[in-house]
Amino acid sequence: MATAAHEVTPQEASAHPPAESIVVRFAGDSGDGMQLTGGQFTLSTALAGNDLATFPDFPAEIRAPLGTLFGVSAFQINFGSTAIETAGDELDVLVAMNPAALKTNVDALKLGGLIIADSGEFTDRNLAKAKYDANPIEDGSLGKWQVLAFNISQLTLDAVKPFGLGNKEALRCKNMWTLGLALWMFDRDRQPLIDWLKAKFAKNPTLAEANIAAINAGHAYGETAEISGPLKQHHVAAAPAEPGLYRTVTGAEAISMGLVAGAQLAGIPMFFGGYPITPASAILHHLSRLKEFGITTFQAEDEIAAIASAIGASYAGQLGVTSSSGPGIALKGEAMGLAIMTELPLVIINSQRGGPSTGLPTKTEQSDLYQAVYGRNGDAPMPVIAARSPSDAFEVAIEAVRIATQYMTPVMVLTDGYIANAAEPWKVPSVSDYAPFPVEYLETAPAEGFQAYARDAKLKRPWVKPGTPGLLHRIGGIEKALGTGNIDYSPANHQAMTDIRQDKVLGIDVPDQQVEIGEQGGKLAVVGWGSTFGPIHQAVRRARRRGLDVAHLHIRHIWPMPKNLGALLKSYDKILVPEMNTGQLKTVLRDQFLVDARPLNKVSGQPFRIVEIEDAIDAMLHGGSGGEVPVSDTQLPSAEAINP
Repeated sequence: MATAAHEVTPQEASAHPPAESIVVRFAGDSGDGMQLTGGQFTLSTALAGNDLATFPDFPAEIRAPLGTLFGVSAFQINFGSTAIETAGDELDVLVAMNPAALKTNVDALKLGGLIIADSGEFTDRNLAKAKYDANPIEDGSLGKWQVLAFNISQLTLDAVKPFGLGNKEALRCKNMWTLGLALWMFDRDRQPLIDWLKAKFAKNPTLAEANIAAINAGHAYGETAEISGPLKQHHVAAAPAEPGLYRTVTGAEAISMGLVAGAQLAGIPMFFGGYPITPASAILHHLSRLKEFGITTFQAEDEIAAIASAIGASYAGQLGVTSSSGPGIALKGEAMGLAIMTELPLVIINSQRGGPSTGLPTKTEQSDLYQAVYGRNGDAPMPVIAARSPSDAFEVAIEAVRIATQYMTPVMVLTDGYIANAAEPWKVPSVSDYAPFPVEYLETAPAEGFQAYARDAKLKRPWVKPGTPGLLHRIGGIEKALGTGNIDYSPANHQAMTDIRQDKVLGIDVPDQQVEIGEQGGKLAVVGWGSTFGPIHQAVRRARRRGLDVAHLHIRHIWPMPKNLGALLKSYDKILVPEMNTGQLKTVLRDQFLVDARPLNKVSGQPFRIVEIEDAIDAMLHGGSGGEVPVSDTQLPSAEAINP
C-alpha cells in the first residue's frame, strides 16, 4: 500500500468537527484489485486528515476460480472526524463487484445502508456460481437496503476504449473506475492517485493513462449522473489530532521501522533471517529496502535455516532477528531453545494466523500465546510482548530490541494477521523521544579471568565477539557449567542454571500495568492483549457512558507479566478476557494469579466486533455469576449506530 503523509497544524488540531464515522467495504473477485482499491482509498483518506482503521480480508488461494464464494477479496475502511480504533462493526456502504461479493458481505451492511453493485457482472453464470436462484438486484430481496446498480464493467470499457487495450486488460481498470466514484462520493482529491499511477506505470504510460481515464470517468459519473436517491456527495471533516507529521502505516511496516530504530538505539548492526510465510513475509520485504541503516536481510531455504542464521549473527555481535507465523514458529522451536541455552540476544516476530498446521493462512487469530510462553522443550523461559495496533508495533519492536540486548535473551513479539495488514495514521515520533540503550561488548579479559557465563546484576552473561583476544569460549545446546560455560550436566548444575535462566527472565524490568479506561478496582475488568484493543476500548467506553462500572486493562508484557498485575486484577469483582482463541490468556491469568478470569472466545478468523464485547459486558454485570460467553458470527444484534 502506498504511504500518505499529512501535516496536522495547530489550527486543525484545535478544530471541533461533528463526530462522524463511515464504514465502507470494497468487495470483488480476488482478481478485481480490491486490495489496491482499498489501499488507494486509504491514502486519499489519510491525506484528507481523517482518522481511520482498515481491515484487508482476502482468500488463501493464490487465484481462486472466478466468481466463486471462496474467491472473494474485500477491503474495509472505517474513517471519520472522530477517534477511530476499529475497522467498524456494520457497513454504511458496500461496493460489490459481482454476485459472490454481494452474497458473502451483504449481511454486514447496516439496515438502510448503500449497496453499489456492478450489474454487468450479474450474469446467469455468475449468479449460479454465487448460489443465487434469482438476480437479487431484481427480485426485491435487497429491500431493506438502498441499492445502486449500474454496469461498471461497460462504463469502464467505454472510458478506456481510446487506449486500444484488449477486453481483458481494459476490464482490469474497473477497480480504478470504482475508486473514482468513491473519491467523488466522499469529496476526495484525485491528483495524488493520478501521480501514483504515473509513477507505478512509468514504463507503460498507455496503461497509466487508461487507469487515470477510468478514475476520471468514475468521478465524472458521480458528478453528472442524474440519479435520485442514494448517490450523494458527502464530506467528512478532518479528525482532531495532536499537531505533527502523520503517515499511514501497516503493522508490518511499523515493526520493520521499529526494529531498525531499536538497532540504532542499541548502536549495533542488524541481521534479519527469514523465510516467506503469510502474513509475516511483508517484514522481510520492508527490511530489504532499509540496507542504508546497517540492515542485512537473508531469505533462507527454510524456517530452521532462517532462525539458525539469525542466531549465528547474534553470536557474531549483531542483532539477530527472524520472523514467521505459527507453523514456522513451530519449526523454529528447537533453535529458540538453543538461543535460550546460549543466552544470545534474538528477536522473533510471530505474525499469528488461524491454525493449527496450515490452518487459515490469510485470516487472523491469537492462538499462539501458549506456543510463545510455553512452546519449547524443557524449562525454556522467554520474554513475550504483544502489539495492540499497527502503529503500536513500532514501540513494541523497540522494546523487544531493548530487552534482548540488555538481558542477553531471545524475545518473542506477537502480532497477528489483522495488525500486520491493517493500516492506521501514525504520528511520526521524534528521535529525542527515545533513550539510547547502547550495547557493551566484553573486549578484554577481567583480572580474575574470563568466564563466558559470569553474571552481572541483571543475571545476564557477557556478549563477546568471536575472535576477541583472550576471550575464547564455547557455546552450544548442551547444559553449561555455572560461570565457565563448559559442558556440565550434573544434577546440581542443571538445577542452578535452570533457576538462573528463569530468574533472569522473571527479573526483567517491565512497566507496571495501567488501566486504559476506568478505575483501579470495581465490578468488572475487561482484560485483553494484542489486536483486541480497539473493540475492547470502544465497548468499555460505550458501557461506561451507560453508567456501568467496567474498566479496560490491556497487557503488553505477556511474559514476564507486570509485577502489579495480580493485585490489580484482584481489585475487581469479575474479569472478562476477550481473545481470538479458546481462552489462552485466561488460563495464564488463572495460573499466575489464581483469579476467576472468564473467557470470551472467537476463532472465526475475523476480528471482534464492538457489539460482541459490549453484549458480553452486559451479560457479566447483569447475567448472574458470569459464565463463559461464546461468540457466534451469526444472529448477532445490531451495533449501536455511530453516525448522526
